[in-house]
Amino acid sequence: MIRAMIVDDDALVRLGLTDLLDGDPGIEVVAQAADGLKAIEQATAYRIDVALVDVRMPRMDGITATTRLRALPHPPKVITLTTFDLDEYVYDALAAGADGFLLKDTEPAEILRAVHLVAAGSAMLHPAAARRLIDRYHATNQPRATAAQARFERLTPRERDVLALLARGDTNADIALHLTMRESTVKAHVSRILTALEVTNRVQAALIARDAGLTP
Repeated sequence: MIRAMIVDDDALVRLGLTDLLDGDPGIEVVAQAADGLKAIEQATAYRIDVALVDVRMPRMDGITATTRLRALPHPPKVITLTTFDLDEYVYDALAAGADGFLLKDTEPAEILRAVHLVAAGSAMLHPAAARRLIDRYHATNQPRATAAQARFERLTPRERDVLALLARGDTNADIALHLTMRESTVKAHVSRILTALEVTNRVQAALIARDAGLTP
């Protein structure tokens, strides 16, 4: 059972998302919060697997909350919520450790799919909106590209193949099928990639892949 938390200052949004997630037999909403500070309290009191966190909130915004949540002893996965697909703050949330983001008008089935994917260790990089946002707010500059390339050189050729597919949003199962290997082998490669790149999740690895020129 995936234990979820909804973090949004709009009570109607919290209610709607709670009803949606609780309707999935594999998900249970165990906590809600109207701002980032309350989210930290709730995540400390309850074991949370996935937190859906709004970007713009009073007292503590979603970016700061994401950083704080990811720093907890048992950090939840974080999906950032936004009403605007080119919100400049969303990239900051991804860089802070979020595993992806969703628009609030995303189809209900896709929201449920996102929670399951992120809980399983994947990242939400599939939507075109995500690619546009990263393109706009992560334009490569030379110092960052040089640093990313240095980390990229630590990878084996096979790990680079895995990273290229990871960066385009493929799940472990997708990568295993494409590269003709066991899913357990893919998981091992991903773990080594994150360690070599000095990042904590797949989104940050994808950003480094872009800076290193591995993906367009």
